[in-house]
Amino acid sequence: MTDGAGRTVALVGATGDLGGRMLAALARRRVAVRVLIRAGTPPVDRDVLRARGATPLPVDFDDVAALARALSGTECVISVLNGLAPTLLDLQGRVLDAAVVAGVPRFIPSDFSLDFTRTRPGDNRNMDLRRTFMTRVDAAPIQTTSILNGAFADLLTGEAPIVLRKIRRILYWGDADQVFDFTSKDDVADYTADAALDRAAPRFLRIAGDEVSPRGLAALMTRLDHREWKPLRAGGIGRLSALIGTVRALSPRSDAPFPAWQGMQYLRDMSSGRGKLSPLDNDRYGKTDWTRADAVLAAIV
Repeated sequence: MTDGAGRTVALVGATGDLGGRMLAALARRRVAVRVLIRAGTPPVDRDVLRARGATPLPVDFDDVAALARALSGTECVISVLNGLAPTLLDLQGRVLDAAVVAGVPRFIPSDFSLDFTRTRPGDNRNMDLRRTFMTRVDAAPIQTTSILNGAFADLLTGEAPIVLRKIRRILYWGDADQVFDFTSKDDVADYTADAALDRAAPRFLRIAGDEVSPRGLAALMTRLDHREWKPLRAGGIGRLSALIGTVRALSPRSDAPFPAWQGMQYLRDMSSGRGKLSPLDNDRYGKTDWTRADAVLAAIV
């Protein structure tokens, strides 16, 4: 773990789940963290951020000049914003512009995902948003590092509908031996904090706390549950694509970043292998305590 004493990082999106973990990871490294928050944030929420070791800075996110003043003197901006185009492109774009105006050397965008550089345009809305922002950030005069971590391992406990507890099956599409990348949110935050302090960090860093296939997940659950689990094939990638189209057409329009069909798009990119991370950069900062899939799954047995 890098010692960040005497160094200052700006964090945008610290009030969210991953952002809160990111703040904790930076605080453990004794980094001075400026958290940019909306001007109307209640005082009690600001006090919570101070208690967690941050300096909250209320700011108008529509005002690039005000953002630049808040970012001035920091060495890296970490964005953990979550949402659709108004957030990931427009708001995050203003933060990027402000970082450039303020002369901040480095920027970490809110990419935390599968390898969107290798997925197909049009297949996954959230990957497309990241690909669009990549074009913008790569044209800006700032050193940028994206952290790609596959799927959040935390989703295995329920939000990802592949671990079917009632029938002891692992649902999959395509090939039961296609390996998936899983990284816990805490591990993503921990690694990103080190990357924020790494002045020589490359454009992309790819990490996976564990790599495991549907067949491997069934074997893990069998060992943990002491009862037999089996992979259950729902169909090929083509059938999954058809189902995504149907669900999306029948779903009401929503600004939610993760409707059911969006999760299915992630699963398609994982099941096809197009979102697979390679090579991995797990060893760059000496981290060895990666959370494995069996540790996550043990919580639901």
